[in-house]
Amino acid sequence: MKIRSRFTLISSFTFSIVFIIASIITYISFYKYTGKIIFNELQKICLLTGIYYLEKDELPAKQHSLIGEQFKDNSQDLTVRVYNEHNKIVFGNKTQDHNITQNKLNYIRKQRKLGFQSKNHFYYGNYYHDNQGDFVVFVKKNDAEFKNVTQQLFIIMVVVLIIGLFIIYIVSRLLSNIAYKPIRNIITEVNEIEATSLDRQITSPNTKDEVQELIETYNKLLKRLSDTFVIQKNFIDYVSHEFKTPLTAISGNLEVFAQKDRTPAEYNEMAKKALENVYQIEDTMNTLLMLSGLKTGAIEKEVFRVDELIWDINDQIPDLVNGPKLQTFIEVTNDKHLSVKGSSAEIRIALYNIIENAVKYSLGNPIKIHLSQQHNQLKIVIEDYGKGISEHDLKYIHQTFYRGKNVDTVKGKGIGLALASIIFKQNNIVFTLSSKQNQGTVVTLLFPEL
Repeated sequence: MKIRSRFTLISSFTFSIVFIIASIITYISFYKYTGKIIFNELQKICLLTGIYYLEKDELPAKQHSLIGEQFKDNSQDLTVRVYNEHNKIVFGNKTQDHNITQNKLNYIRKQRKLGFQSKNHFYYGNYYHDNQGDFVVFVKKNDAEFKNVTQQLFIIMVVVLIIGLFIIYIVSRLLSNIAYKPIRNIITEVNEIEATSLDRQITSPNTKDEVQELIETYNKLLKRLSDTFVIQKNFIDYVSHEFKTPLTAISGNLEVFAQKDRTPAEYNEMAKKALENVYQIEDTMNTLLMLSGLKTGAIEKEVFRVDELIWDINDQIPDLVNGPKLQTFIEVTNDKHLSVKGSSAEIRIALYNIIENAVKYSLGNPIKIHLSQQHNQLKIVIEDYGKGISEHDLKYIHQTFYRGKNVDTVKGKGIGLALASIIFKQNNIVFTLSSKQNQGTVVTLLFPEL
């Protein structure tokens, strides 16, 4: 069942229950209130009956005559009886009524009054003390008019209830359409999004409610999917490039080599070139294993000097990148703090990637490398004044194969920082990076105490 239909049914059911309960309460309240009015009228007529029959000897004739007229006007449709202290009918209708029992008469003498309803009549009895004795006055009224009024009210309320339920259903349907419209718009926009347009955002209504929260969640999900596709594409490009070059070299050399007989020296040369390409593929595989966390072997830790790694990398960078000048500053007062314990091969790879990135994105500005000590720990700060990284891209610098939006034509596969981050973590080196777009990047490394 669709949400819209479910909402219509639930709201219709809820309003219907409330409407029915309100109708029942109204009907019961009217029934009781009308009955109370009837009993109040009967009580007054009881008093008027007592005065008319029992006060004749004490009232002036003219006053008694006026009371008699009032009695006749008010008791035309009523049956009145006056019982003496022996519970015998002395005035009014002398026919016995089986609903007026000895127990009820005795109850009235003690409690002074009693009102009740039989199948077809209302009864009200009242105690009346007179100089002639103690009497009980009973008045009976047919309830046909009362039943007719309540029945008409019941019919009206049933009709109103049916019409009300129909109106409630229509209104609920309209409200459900209004409430469901934003969701329907979301469904339409999501269906229009394809794999090539995952970066497209769903329009937000700015209603500051759950619908807007849902849309923002969708947009975040689509953004993550878009970033994932970009990362996958970069991964495929990286793997295809890194594998294709050595494989092409191997296959090309083998095809050329197989065209004629070769000397042992040529065989050795061919085998050497093939092994170099195989080792290149193996290095690529090791890099991928390290990135994916599959390379779980124990790290071979050794004590080595970090400054020697820095100088070695400084010598290699100019040969690979026609970049700016590297400026290295050593501000360590005690040489022993330049020695650290860890995997020198892995840390060299990580430092090389960090420095190479600084060179590639420095826009020709100098790169400064500061080696200092913080308490008993070695601290390295690598600072450039180049492109920098945008605030948005900073959140993804540790993701493999992710590249910033401002890299332009600078070649890369988004692997350097991710690999360096893993290596630093494995060697317990604190790695932090801060950057501002078009201002530069600062990388800080804090090595563990030896």
